[in-house]
Amino acid sequence: MHPLLELDKDITLFINGSDSLMWDGVIYAATQTITWIPVGLLLLYLVYQQGGWKSLLMVLAMILLGILISDQLSSSIVKPLTQRYRPTQNPQLMYLVDVVNNYRGGQYGFFSAHASNTFTVAVFLSLLFRHRLAGCLLISWAALNGYTRIYLGVHYFGDVLVGTLIGIVIGFGLYKFMMYKMPQYLPHAVSEGLTPSGFSCRKMYMLSTCILLNYILLFIIPFV
Repeated sequence: MHPLLELDKDITLFINGSDSLMWDGVIYAATQTITWIPVGLLLLYLVYQQGGWKSLLMVLAMILLGILISDQLSSSIVKPLTQRYRPTQNPQLMYLVDVVNNYRGGQYGFFSAHASNTFTVAVFLSLLFRHRLAGCLLISWAALNGYTRIYLGVHYFGDVLVGTLIGIVIGFGLYKFMMYKMPQYLPHAVSEGLTPSGFSCRKMYMLSTCILLNYILLFIIPFV
């Protein structure tokens, strides 16, 4: 186990920080939930347009349930049991870690709720929409959030990796549960201009465009 922990530390220190204040600003903005609110609002609006209030409430309920399971599993069960310090809180490592805006996070970090939450949402929505571009961008958003946690020094690489795997399992499980219990609330018609799950391709391209614009916004925020 010790060699794995040393490898985890080495990978974390390799990814953590940089000499670029601009990149620090980009990463710090990317890890903030508020930065992604426009994407979230558009996503919910497109779901409402496609399937009405029932579809919107169903998708929103699944997302909130997934985040609740993921977050509580990390924060209320695993972190108190393992008590693994974050790199920024580890007395043996904290002075080697680059810190941005004095952000150090809480005391314990295993596993990353940030990674688990974002991958839960990204996997669930990717399976729901069945649109390649939108799905790839949603997964890239989750992966970016995982990267930011290592870059900022608030999680080890292993924290993020485990959080990612748990998020994938929860997202997949939520999708299977929804398809088994509530398929009547989803679009069913399959024709030209629709994804295999019945969502409008045009709306998926709108969502994809919004995510890409948000990526561009990340590079503007540090200068504002």
